[in-house]
Amino acid sequence: MVKQIDLDVATIVSQNFELKVGELSQTTEVTSEASVVETATMSVGQVINSKTVQEIPLNGRHFVDLGLLIPGSVTPPQNGFLTAPLRGQGSFAFNTAGNREDTVNFMINGINLNDMVQNQITFQPSINTVQEFKVDNSTYSAEYGRNSGAIVNIATRSGSNSWHGEAFEFLRNEALDAKNFFDDSTKPTPPFKRNQFGAALGGPIWKDRTFFFFSYEGLRQRQGLTVNTIVPTSKDRTNAVDPTVVKLLQLVPAANAVPDSTGLLTRFIGSGTAPVNIDQWTIDVSHNIGQNDRMHGYYAFQRDLRQEPTLQGDNIPGFGDTRQSRRQILTVNETHLFTAILANEARLGFNRIHITFTPNAQLNPADFGINNGITTAIGLPQIVIGRAPLLNFAGPAGFPQGRGDTTAVFSDTLTWVHGRHSWKFGSEVRRFYNNNFNFDTGQFNFPTIGDFINAQANQFQITLGSRPSRILINAFGFFGQDSFKVTPRVTLELGLRYDWNGAPTEALNRFVVYTASTNSLVQVGSGIGQPYKTSDKNVEPRVGFAWDPFGNGKTSVRGGFAIQTDQPVANLVGGLSSNPPLAQPLLFTSGAKLFTTFATAQTDAAAAGLAPSSVDPNFNSPYVQEWNLNVEREITPSIGIMVGYFGSKGTHLRISRNINQKLPNGTRPVSNLSASSPIKPSAALGNIFEVDSASNSSYHALWATANKRLSHGLQFNASYTYSKSIDYNSLSSQGGVGGVVVQDSNNIRGDRGVSDFDVRHRFVINPLYELPFKGNRWVEGWQLSTITQLQGGNPVNLIVASNAFTGLATVRPDLLGAIQNIGDPAFWFNNSVCNEAQSDPKKTDFCAPGQFVFGVPQSSGPNAHLGNLGRNVVVGPGFINTDFSALKTTRITESMRIQFRAEIFDLFNHPNLGQPGLQGFSQITSTRFPKGDSCSSRQVQFALKLIF
Repeated sequence: MVKQIDLDVATIVSQNFELKVGELSQTTEVTSEASVVETATMSVGQVINSKTVQEIPLNGRHFVDLGLLIPGSVTPPQNGFLTAPLRGQGSFAFNTAGNREDTVNFMINGINLNDMVQNQITFQPSINTVQEFKVDNSTYSAEYGRNSGAIVNIATRSGSNSWHGEAFEFLRNEALDAKNFFDDSTKPTPPFKRNQFGAALGGPIWKDRTFFFFSYEGLRQRQGLTVNTIVPTSKDRTNAVDPTVVKLLQLVPAANAVPDSTGLLTRFIGSGTAPVNIDQWTIDVSHNIGQNDRMHGYYAFQRDLRQEPTLQGDNIPGFGDTRQSRRQILTVNETHLFTAILANEARLGFNRIHITFTPNAQLNPADFGINNGITTAIGLPQIVIGRAPLLNFAGPAGFPQGRGDTTAVFSDTLTWVHGRHSWKFGSEVRRFYNNNFNFDTGQFNFPTIGDFINAQANQFQITLGSRPSRILINAFGFFGQDSFKVTPRVTLELGLRYDWNGAPTEALNRFVVYTASTNSLVQVGSGIGQPYKTSDKNVEPRVGFAWDPFGNGKTSVRGGFAIQTDQPVANLVGGLSSNPPLAQPLLFTSGAKLFTTFATAQTDAAAAGLAPSSVDPNFNSPYVQEWNLNVEREITPSIGIMVGYFGSKGTHLRISRNINQKLPNGTRPVSNLSASSPIKPSAALGNIFEVDSASNSSYHALWATANKRLSHGLQFNASYTYSKSIDYNSLSSQGGVGGVVVQDSNNIRGDRGVSDFDVRHRFVINPLYELPFKGNRWVEGWQLSTITQLQGGNPVNLIVASNAFTGLATVRPDLLGAIQNIGDPAFWFNNSVCNEAQSDPKKTDFCAPGQFVFGVPQSSGPNAHLGNLGRNVVVGPGFINTDFSALKTTRITESMRIQFRAEIFDLFNHPNLGQPGLQGFSQITSTRFPKGDSCSSRQVQFALKLIF
């Protein structure tokens, strides 16, 4: 007798059976439901089935959010994302199993869907096209390489001999939404209109041979943004005499709220609009060539446009940027069955993104009297005032820019079942193209509004030049994996993978690096052949076991060990095309000269020295060692539980350092380039930003899950994670000048602390229940589902604003007294040694209720030292969220149904607070993801679907 066989995407199921001649009416049914106990592999992960994908409440319909349903995954804080959730487009990555978010490998039908510039997903396929997907996030097969984090395998929907399809619209607007926690209760709710609509159709092209599935989905969103910021008072405007400041003030709206002690208005409260348009088309075609061959093709194309008035930090209307992109993926798979025990699958495909970023205010700096080296109307330099900041406008810095990236992939996998062995052998070749252009208008920093009125900036940074580049990266890998049935109860898995990651090349050798050994700037092709060494020693063993102790398939003990390597991403060398003579990176920071002005900025920055970017010539590919031991048990035929220990150690992780950091006496280790430097001999040097592979990480966790397959109308997935993640830095590329976030570049171990995405406790449950009402079409077809997430807080790294210590504003303060978590948004934590005598309401650094003072480390003199406060010692707010969905499906005819859905996100309107300001004295001023689609306030959505 054959028991039920469950097949999932990228899973192995072992089942021996004998076929006998039976009656013509007998059938064999193969379903795609997940087994509740895994007894065949060491890989740990979870299948998200089609019902879950299509029917649970997903805010924004973003399938990547499903990755947060599995154990080990966490929601990072708003400052912990490589790219924070985008308005209308959701998150592009997630953290899981202690790995950085840019280590997740997304695949559609076996083809990479990662943008290799930052290794985040290129775009989110419509969930209407997702049949199911599996997330493997610990000790997966040697078949998978390229990344050390999770493997997300997406299987797309295909057509069949029967015609099927749907048309739908999802609708939201502000009339049904709750106000954001930080919105003014006396003001109207900011306008919000969101329409998601689309259609899908599948069926036969040639009966029993060729099938298709087509889909379209569109988004039109208009979101009003409340702007509430400090601006110059009328007295400040009267005091302004600098002609550039006078002209710039015409771009800043007048204060209209919150009088100060003199009765002058100090704040501007207004609004801006952030539109998002997305259109996505997909086509899936499968063809049975014969009994032994099947061809499958999938193509998706998306175009999108977003206008972001505040995303780059601007906090008054009229600025920000516009982003337009085109995104594509093509996958072609051919499966050939040689014999009943020998099969081959060949895969060919590419994914591509073309995106541009353009300032909304394309003004000419020269018209304002700004001497930043730009004399065309591409935008003003960004102006940042205060530490919170108080006022941020113009720019954005680093724009306009754009890029076109293409990743081409060919892979082949041979599967051979021989006796007790199930062998897999395969290889993969990848080729990545990255074309860029970058302009920069620079950025001015002013400590206070008074300094801005007086035109006295303490920092100015710019990289002059257009900086085009055409980058090419090649990589290949091959593997062998054996799943050996030692006994009917014990399976041993042995695998070995090798990956070769080539160093990037530039079409015209437009890479310039700083070589410390000769104190020179050297262009690739003139003395050096490549920016860093080829990564050719990536040997990755995978070893594990699965033991069925009772031989009945109801209990499984599994363990495994794996080494997994990351292919370095393209932005590792992104700054090398910005070095002289290709461009001119300049940075002025206050020192002997206390400030610069709009009229002298370029001259002062040039005198302060070059600020080149470089890469360690011995840069190594990062790798992670993972291990686990877990036990699974079937409670009922539809319910299974798992509990296990999971750990990992990351080595050679990417980190940025300032290798010319200021000394305590204020000088630099290297003040000038060598007189023999091929480029800019004897030129003055400032900061030198180098990307190294010197960071590491560790992770230890308890994972527990309970899963129920759909039966009696109920299914659910629940998971609990207790974990601790430690590292030196938590993102491969982070914000800040040169991407440097460590306090002391000469002692990166001093930044060892819990990861930015560290969470001690996380619990997730998502039940789905089909109500048992029967009788007629009006009472049957009801379904309820929820997603509830409870998560502890993420850590906060506190820094002082001064850049006088190391040349970068990454220095932490001295701790004068114990830090207490108060838990009030206006006063999240407190330093008990707060000197009220220092309070001055006219300054930004005072000690009023909800604020505190840290000691200031000494930058020079006999007591010179950096701050003694550790990294990430304060814990920010936790995260509690429940999303709810109720749907009613009504039969119109035997083959046609209509479905109405009502969905409520953040059902209980729990205020999920953002992080305390890094330099804003413990105040919280926004919700967790104010610019994303979730976690801001209660939101209501209605939907209507026609299904046939």
